[in-house]
Amino acid sequence: MTRAMPELRAAIAALVVILASALAGGAGADPSPAPAVARSASGGDVVPHGPSLDERLDAIQRRVQAALVYPPIARLRRTQGTALLAFEIGADGRARGVAVAHSSGFAALDRAALRAVHAVDQLPYVYGRLEIPVHFELAARAPEVAISN
Repeated sequence: MTRAMPELRAAIAALVVILASALAGGAGADPSPAPAVARSASGGDVVPHGPSLDERLDAIQRRVQAALVYPPIARLRRTQGTALLAFEIGADGRARGVAVAHSSGFAALDRAALRAVHAVDQLPYVYGRLEIPVHFELAARAPEVAISN
């Protein structure tokens, strides 16, 4: 037991330094780390078993894309783009604090992306704030071919 004491003291001292740095605003650290697209802004999470972080982030993005309803006016105008949404996932599996982190450039697409995130329930849990791209792409029209008899 006494052999482990210096190691325990060192671990506690390291935690105190980390906590003090976090409370002081992480002197010298960037206060707003740039999260990657479709990645956890926290850089990781603590779920020990089950799907990996990347698998859960991919599942979240697929579910949001599947819930997406292309706005009719945007379809008519052939408007396309990508909206980047930021949010957290609550304990109930629903998106919380959803906001547009980067606009698609079209308000109708941004609103549809927000609706899609709110429409999905039971998202896989990921610790921290996420940024997920929501893509609006129209399929290319097939060339019209005249049929002669």
